[in-house]
Amino acid sequence: MVRRARRINRELAEVYPYAHPELDFESPFELLVATVLSAQTTDLRVNQTTPALFAKYPTPEDMAAADPEELEQLIRPTGFFRAKARSLIGLSAALRDTFGGEVPGRLKDLVTLPGVGRKTANVVLGNAFGVAGLTVDTHFGRLVRRWKWTDSEDPEKIEAEIAAIFPKTEWTMLSHRIIFHGRRVCHSRKPACGACPIAHLCPSYGEGETDPEKAKKLLKYEMGGYPGQRLKPPPGYPGAPAPPLGAAE
Repeated sequence: MVRRARRINRELAEVYPYAHPELDFESPFELLVATVLSAQTTDLRVNQTTPALFAKYPTPEDMAAADPEELEQLIRPTGFFRAKARSLIGLSAALRDTFGGEVPGRLKDLVTLPGVGRKTANVVLGNAFGVAGLTVDTHFGRLVRRWKWTDSEDPEKIEAEIAAIFPKTEWTMLSHRIIFHGRRVCHSRKPACGACPIAHLCPSYGEGETDPEKAKKLLKYEMGGYPGQRLKPPPGYPGAPAPPLGAAE
């Protein structure tokens, strides 16, 4: 299992050499806010929402002093906007009062912030600070169970079990590759098995559509010839930028 897992990672690295965090951000604070907003919605919807949000509240101090109703209206497209607004105001106040207005670079500090759990903390650490971490979101959990790397449903147990398989240097990029693959090919309800580049390594091959032509029609984002999730994709991304909020999608 360990040999197959490491081979899957190597082959995914060849398929997605451009894998990256799919949230637009220009600072640790922006990434932290965007990650909190990404709960129960798509990164695309977050990326369409954050330009206006960061224009109005560029710093933790600004967001901590936000009028809750105004903040709620700005983040409304991401869903659960009242709870998210409370988290954003709370974490911004904690950054202002406890961390000098700066996002801390340690897991134990990040998880003290309102609305920030291990998943969010690992996203910020891995992509804003270069600290290795595994991002166990729904895609990650689904795929590692399909590949029989774990049978756990508990995110912390999954994180520990997968961390034991791979060297720490691989953790952040492994997360991106798995999440990319889950969003583009290995979907929850209809995996595109017949168009999957690692089908020959998958113990769950056949759960989805195996006909190559039918499977191709299930591919998403750049794999299916459609725009990605970022309005500002990084250099080397082969897909088209996502449309801004209100544009035809």
